[in-house]
Amino acid sequence: MSIKAHLESLERKRDALKAKLEDYLTHPSVDDLAIAEIKRQKLELKDQITKIQSSMEAA
Repeated sequence: MSIKAHLESLERKRDALKAKLEDYLTHPSVDDLAIAEIKRQKLELKDQITKIQSSMEAA
C-alpha cells in the first residue's frame, strides 16, 4: 500500500469514527466509556495522520 493510500485509509477511518461519535452523542443511553474509547481512537488516528503528513512534507 502506498503512503498516500494509507493516509486516505486512515482519514476514512477517522471520518467514520467522527460520525459514530456524533451518533453516540445524540443518544443519552450510550455509555461514557464507549464515547471515551471512540475519542481515544480518533485521536490516535489523528496522530498517525499528522505523522505521515509531516514525513511527506519533509521528503
